[in-house]
Amino acid sequence: MENVILQESPTRTGNKYGPMIIIGSLFFVFGFVTWINSVLIPYFKLVCQLSVKEAMLVAFAFYISYFLMAFPSSYILKRTGYKNGMMFGLFVMAIGAFIFIPAANTRAYSIFLIGLFVEATGLTLLQTAANPYVTILGPIESAASRISIMGVCNKVAGAIAPLLLVGAVVKSPNEIDEVQKSLTKVSAEHQAIILNELSTRLVIPYVVIGLVLIAMGLVIKLTSLPDIDDRGVNKSEQREKENLWKHTHLILGAIALFCGVAVEVLAIDTIINYAQFTGLPFRGAKYFATFTLLLMIISYVIGIFTIPRLISQRKALLSSAVLGIALTILAILVKGPVSVWFIALLGLGNALLWPSIWPLSLQGLGKATSKGSALLVMGTVGGAAGPLLYGLLSDASNPHVAYSILLPFYLFILYFAVAGYKAGTGKNAFKN
Repeated sequence: MENVILQESPTRTGNKYGPMIIIGSLFFVFGFVTWINSVLIPYFKLVCQLSVKEAMLVAFAFYISYFLMAFPSSYILKRTGYKNGMMFGLFVMAIGAFIFIPAANTRAYSIFLIGLFVEATGLTLLQTAANPYVTILGPIESAASRISIMGVCNKVAGAIAPLLLVGAVVKSPNEIDEVQKSLTKVSAEHQAIILNELSTRLVIPYVVIGLVLIAMGLVIKLTSLPDIDDRGVNKSEQREKENLWKHTHLILGAIALFCGVAVEVLAIDTIINYAQFTGLPFRGAKYFATFTLLLMIISYVIGIFTIPRLISQRKALLSSAVLGIALTILAILVKGPVSVWFIALLGLGNALLWPSIWPLSLQGLGKATSKGSALLVMGTVGGAAGPLLYGLLSDASNPHVAYSILLPFYLFILYFAVAGYKAGTGKNAFKN
């Protein structure tokens, strides 16, 4: 099967580094807004006095937007074009950030969740536009390498975001641990005063985030970023497969992406809470999300220099799935703070899941690339389902045993890497 060949554009025939820098900055925004949730989960758990399952609604509210808004985003992009769609997405994200103002002033968890949903709605529009853009900036065989570069931008921002937010809302390194101890010794009225004050500290950081998002939207508007033309030249193939749902490998790819995002979000968004469960104070536990993201950055850098020169994107996916299964088993068998490090090490395998699954799933779609991209973005709902299932298992047993939910996700990714990526395409369709 032939790879998708796009109609020539300034992006493909001229300087592609300008667009790559712009898209890289957007992936930095993706990472900052997304992985700041790793701190928001334990922070809301304290401020709003939540169970683990309730705290995991942060991830659910954020990632369910991908499922609900992916196809609407593809239709918006058809009308506005990719460039204006990115600008609009940034503005929507800014609205979500500003919703944190009334939420923080009232300590209303439901309003916080609405703000997160709106933020993710804008992010869905950005993701639907940016990911296929990176995929077509060069040969499909090296798409995983280019997406890995974007992943570095994403995870560098993610590694910084939790520390910046903690620095903005916490007055001293031991404050959160001291507050948790003091709450058991004071009256309900005094508890409310303490928690209300902690909640209002989120106002200034999110006003700043909102203003930065608006500024970036205006920058995108003023740039010369060209639009994508995803029309394929293989017309006979297009006539045979006009129905998106006939692309079996795409459907399986969306499920694999669901699993990939589930394990990635689980490892990052639950690790601070889990580290505290093992007995570590918040002062030390708060760094584990950053450690996991830094390990992902290392893996991304390895991917940049090895895919496809030394290893194909399919074999990278296969290796990542096997590593994830092994580390999960070790994390379950080992108890105490040591097991936290096995969860953090999942970052090494998780990094290359998205950049490997994405191009393998989009191969051969031709004119259906934008809709295929939207379907894959819908798979990001795994970030909502995974943590919620983890929260249910955690409350039913404990946060350690709950990590067993990772195994079925990794097993499906392994299946996709072995056979699912070529399902319905012919025995020797793809050689990645």
